[in-house]
Parts: sequence; C-alpha cells; structure tokens
Amino acid sequence: MSSGKESRPQVRPGVVSVVLVNYRGAEDTITCLRAFDEVDWPAADLELIVVDNDSGDGSVERIRAAVPGALVVDAGSNTGFAGGCNLGVAHATGEFVAFINNDARPDRGWVRAAVDAMRADPEVGSVASKVLDWEGGLIDYVDGSLTWFGMGYKREVEKPDTGQWDAAHDVLFGTGAAMFVRAELYREVGGFDERFFMFYEDVDLGWRLNLLGHRVRYVPGSVAFHKHHVTMKKFGNFRESYLLERNALLSMYKNYDDESLARALPAAMALAVRRSLARADVDATSLDLQRSPGGDDVGTLELPKMALTGTYAIDYFVEQLPTLLETRRELQATRRRSDRDLFPLFRKALEPAYGMPSYLAAHDVLVEAFGIAEHVNSRHRVLVVTGEPLLERMAGPAIRAWEVASALSSEHDVRLVSTGGAKRTSSAFAVEYLHGAALVEATRWADVIVFQGFLLEQAPWLKGSDKIVVADIYDPMHLEQLEQAKDLGPDGRERAVRATTELLNDQIRRADFLLCASEKQRDFWLGHLAAQGRVNPAVYDEHANLDNLLAVVPFGVSDEAPVQRRHGIKGAVDGIGPEDKVILWGGGVYNWFDPLTLVRAVARLAVRHPEVRLYFLGMKHPNPGVPDMEVAWRTQELASELGLTGRHVFFNEGWVPYEERADYLLDADVGVSTHFQHVETAFSFRTRILDYLWASLPIVATDGDTFGTLIREHGLGRVVPAEDVEALEAALEEMLFDDAAADAARSAVREFAGDYAWSRVLAPLVEFCRAPRRAVDVALRGPAERAERLPDVRPRPSVRADLALARDYLRAGGLGEVTRRAAGRVRRIAGGA
Repeated sequence: MSSGKESRPQVRPGVVSVVLVNYRGAEDTITCLRAFDEVDWPAADLELIVVDNDSGDGSVERIRAAVPGALVVDAGSNTGFAGGCNLGVAHATGEFVAFINNDARPDRGWVRAAVDAMRADPEVGSVASKVLDWEGGLIDYVDGSLTWFGMGYKREVEKPDTGQWDAAHDVLFGTGAAMFVRAELYREVGGFDERFFMFYEDVDLGWRLNLLGHRVRYVPGSVAFHKHHVTMKKFGNFRESYLLERNALLSMYKNYDDESLARALPAAMALAVRRSLARADVDATSLDLQRSPGGDDVGTLELPKMALTGTYAIDYFVEQLPTLLETRRELQATRRRSDRDLFPLFRKALEPAYGMPSYLAAHDVLVEAFGIAEHVNSRHRVLVVTGEPLLERMAGPAIRAWEVASALSSEHDVRLVSTGGAKRTSSAFAVEYLHGAALVEATRWADVIVFQGFLLEQAPWLKGSDKIVVADIYDPMHLEQLEQAKDLGPDGRERAVRATTELLNDQIRRADFLLCASEKQRDFWLGHLAAQGRVNPAVYDEHANLDNLLAVVPFGVSDEAPVQRRHGIKGAVDGIGPEDKVILWGGGVYNWFDPLTLVRAVARLAVRHPEVRLYFLGMKHPNPGVPDMEVAWRTQELASELGLTGRHVFFNEGWVPYEERADYLLDADVGVSTHFQHVETAFSFRTRILDYLWASLPIVATDGDTFGTLIREHGLGRVVPAEDVEALEAALEEMLFDDAAADAARSAVREFAGDYAWSRVLAPLVEFCRAPRRAVDVALRGPAERAERLPDVRPRPSVRADLALARDYLRAGGLGEVTRRAAGRVRRIAGGA
C-alpha cells in the first residue's frame, strides 16, 4: 500500500534516509532534526526527509527555514502516519530508511548500531530501536508483544531502564517511533499499510516481514528518546480506541494463516464489541426484551462514543474487505514462516490487555470456545514420513526416520508415519501406518513435513501447497537403480531409472529445505538443484553458500554407548566359538556391493587362520517391497562352492532387530564393507559403517566412496582397491591379528564417532525446525507453478508397455506396489497428464 512505487529514486549505498511525519508539531520536528547534528554518522550519508500532513499552520515554512538541509515534502492532505512515511520513502535515496517520530530524538549511536546489525546479518530486514522516555530513565520500547486478537502493546513501558533489556534478540515488530528497514525491502513488501492511517502500522509491517522470512532485530545500542503520543492528545481518546480496534482486525486478517484466522477472527470481533461496551460502562441489556422490558416507544438510545468503537471498527473492516482480500491472497501465497513459528514472538498472546470484569469474563469464554489457548501455545507440528516399515527389524531409511522423529520430539509435536507398515511404538511421538486419505489428512495436520521416498506421489496436493517441506535425499535412489534394476531387464531398468529420476526432480523442485549425507553428495545434489532452477538469484542472495537450501545431515550413531545384553554371534551361532575372530558384514547384500571378493579373501585367510569367521548380518531386507538381489544369491553359491558355508562364512537369513544390534556388533572384531567401483559408489554413504563406529570396530572397506577417504585420513582401519582379493586379505589379517594396529584403529574410531552422534548430525534439521520457513524461490512461485512438472515428451505407454511395467512392479514390490502404481497412473490419466 505504499506511495511512489512506480518511480523509485536511485539508491545510494551507505546512505540512511530518515523520515519524519509532521502534523502541527513544527517545534518538535525541528528539535528532532537538529539532534542529528550530534549523531555518529557522516553527514554526507544522512538524508533527512520531513512529510507535512497538511498542517495548515505554517509548519512547512518554519521547518524549511530552521533546518535548510532537510527535504520537506508537502503531502497536500492528512495522509496519516502510514501514508506520510510511504511518501517520505518515495523521495528517499538511501540504502536504509529510518523512521522516527517527530516528538522523539536520536541518541548519538542510533544510526550506527542499527546499520551495523543489518550489515552483519543479511537476514535482518529491520532493526527495532530501544526507545526511552524523553529523560532516558524509563522504557518506552524494548520488545513488542501481540495479543491473539491482534492488539500490539509494550509490556515494559514506563519501567525503569535497569539494563535488563540490553541483549539483542528477534522481535515480532519494532515501534514506528524509532526503527530501520532496508529501503528496497520496505518497497518490496509494500511499506506501511495506508488503510491503517495511524496505529499498528508498525505491528503489521513487522508481522508481515517475519512471515515473509525476514528477521526483525531489537538492537539495544540503537537508542532514541520519545515524548509519546503528543499527536493523539489533540483528539479524543475514543478516536484512538477506534483506530486501535479496527487496525487490529486489519492486521489479523492480513497476517494470520487460514487455521489461525478461522479460530481468532470471530472471537476477536465479538471481543471488540464487548471491550468497547465495557470501557464505556454501558448496560448491554437495554434492548433485551426479557431483562429490560418497556421503553419501546423511544426509538433512540444515547451512548458514549467509546461504546461504539468496536462496532464501528468492524464496519470499517468490512468496508475494506475487497482490497484486504487481495492483499491477504498475495501475502499468504508468499509466506515463508508458519504461525506456530511466530507465536513465540507474540510473547504473552493470551493476555487480555484490559481489566474490566465483564470484559475479562468474555475474553475467557471466547478463548475456551474457539480453542485459542491450545492453538497459540502449541508447538510446531512435524510429520516425518518414510516408505520403510517401522518394525522390530528396521533398515537404514526407517532407522534414520526414527532418529529424526526422536530428535525433533523434544521441541515439537511429532508424528512418524510409514507408508509400508508400522508396529513399533514410542512414548515421545506417535508412530503410524498411513496411506490414502489418512496420509493426506496427516500432511494437512502438519506445519513441517520431513520425508524420504515417494510422498509427493502419494500426496500430490503438496506440490502446490504452502506447507513447509523438507526432502531427505541422503539416498541417491536413481544411482542405485542403475545396479538394482538390472534384474528387471533392459526395458524395466530404463523405466525404473527414469521414474526414480523424475520423482527426485519433483522433490528438488518443491522442497523448501533438503538434506544430504556428505559434502561430496552436496556437490552432486547442487548440480541437480541447478538443473531444476533452484540455484537462482533469490536463493543465492539470501545465503551465498546455499546453506538455506541444502544441508549436510549424515547418517548418525546413537548418543548412548552400545550395551551387550547377550551374545549374538560368538557362542550363539553354530560353528562360531567364543574365541573365534569375527568379520561382520553389517547390513543387506545389494547388487552394488561386492561380497564375492570378500568371500574369496576369507577363503585365503582361513588357510592360515582357521579361527576366522565371516558373518552376514542380514540377507533378507525387512521391507517385503525390496526384491531379493542377484548378488546375494551368488554370494551364497560361492561360499558353498568353496566349502566355507557353516565353517568360515555364515548367513543370517533374516534381519537383526534394531534394539538388539549391539549384541551382534560387540561380538565382532572388525567391520567390513566392500563394493564395486561405479557412480553409485562415488556418492554413497554406507550407513552400516555408522554401526561400526558406534561399536568401536576397526573398519576394512573398499576405497572410492565418502567413507574410504574418512577411514584413510582418520586411521579408522584400512581401505583397499576394488576387487583386489590379496589387498583385502592383507587388510583383514592386519586388523584381526596385529593387536597394535587394531588398537590404534579402535582408538581412532572412538574419537571420531562422537562427530557422528545423532544429536550432532541432525543439528541443521533441528535448527531449521525451530524456525521453519519456505524457500524464498518456492514461496515466490504460485501454487500452479509449484505443482508443475517438467514437460513429458515421451509417447504415451501402450497396453503392452503397461503390462510389462506391472510385471516389473510385481517383481520389485509385490501386489501392493502394482496396486499403488496403477492407482497413480489412473489419477494421472484422469487429470489429463
């Protein structure tokens, strides 16, 4: 709603434009302007602008004569504080604009402290100054509070300035009496809303900046002194009450999200009427036939103007709705922070603000009737979604989702959802198996959604929604499919890789925040992001290193040391004695791994060391949708051919329960991970190695992936070339039988493992969820553009191709996978895709 948006002046870097609004207060204005002679800021970089709101008392001429260096703009009418400030900014040429009441004066460091804060942190879009009374002893502003019904107030006003409020912190809004905003940002968001005229335009602006993802920072070193409400003393207090009532409704309607508005607005309008009647001490029963009979021949009722302020405020709100509706649509479509994120900045949202008994009674019942307290006091609602089953036996993705939910549950209301099945429970968060309509309901419940896998296909409405979405892409699935899908034949493999790539592209286009597993992966995913247009000026200008978009969150290890409750391998598995040397393969056997070279190395090693045992911890994935791998079958065949099965090589056909894995890990002497050299290797993050770290096992692994480098650089064990039987045999022998080398590796592993504790590695996600916000580029796109997928130039599948694809899905995931995929195909065809 700002003025002068069509023709913006040339911005001068480093210049601060100070805007004052004058209405019949020339003496105060001149006093304020002259105080800038003592401000610690170069005069050449200070622009003083006064907007006179048609004072009609010679103010323009007096101010120009007294302070010839100031630009005095004659508004031509009374545009109010909001309109006057906007008109001043329309004439400003500074990089920063500062607003100060004409009945205030700046302290010497007012400008420098504010500008330093904004230069130090690009996320700070506005600085709220510390404002004291004229003498400097009592507080006028050190923080802004907001009631649930939209009234901004200053809880510390008139308290002695004891130094208690001298720490910088984020606030919901600054006071228009003394504040700063980046000039271009002020213009971009529309400046002060001129529908407010005066009062709460500063509340509205700060609230708006916050929900758009900018921070408003209270800087105690930026000090001003204020006489307070000199202007309003010229008018009746009922006019002030009317302006406050109506502007609270305007700011609520604009800034609350849909759920908050639905709860708060009806209650706030009812409370506005009760508040104005209570302040005027009016009998509200005079029209009640039962309680106040008689007097029907009198058609008028005499009321104090104060009693009508709430009613008139609601009428003004209704009058403004046509333009407010459009403003709200634009603002909500680009919001980046949720109401639950901003509620802590309200501070004491449930304070009733007035003390009249009838008003307090109405306030309490309205809060209860509309569920206000529960809403504003609730924590963020975080939905964590995985496609893996949440069972006693869990694979890596399920473990990761479980640990994410655990880490977030101490600060938020968390629901952990699996679309593949759930039988585990937790006292800290809800664990659910959901699909279809129930899954959609869960996504609508959430403020933040953290997911792996195929959620955007199962809840496609999220693509065009304004939900805050975090995509966990620590697993480059499309690279895995290059190997895993070989079993599907050439056509099936092509379709699997293409479909997985499209799914990841959808996630990358939509996500507000993404997680990967390593710095090497981060480079890889940045290429994906760039190809999808996510590396763009809007994201870059916010954080040049793109940490605002993509964070490294590796797989972690438990913060608690492992405890062995029973032996899982030694003395527990037939053929493995208590004194045998155990090499542990700590996870599934997939096509991109190379257990064949390992089996051959063990065969050679066992000739000299007959006590060597190789134990495969899990051959059958706990998710029935994951197909058996060819390499798993070949490994068992090779062990049998070499006469090793049951003597030196052992296979656990199932999967070890998550809570019991320490019993197996602590029976091992060395952990092993061998793989082939291909592109999946380069960007993988072997989660099984995290268990080796947790159990302080020396590690022997194939070189070429992220952990190969870490093992070598930190002395965690030994790395060997791919498919090199002799090198692998030598490394295993050293870690098993050279006590000094093994002890050194164990010591290095213990020291290194602490860096991968879940509490550490999840820190970027925990921090993001404390102040979640939509990505700036996603928020700037409309819902239709967010939902849009890149054009599909492939020919429509034939019936034969559909049957082939169904056969592939059946082999890969069973009948349930066929049903789910077919339903998705029908939806796409029905939608004209």
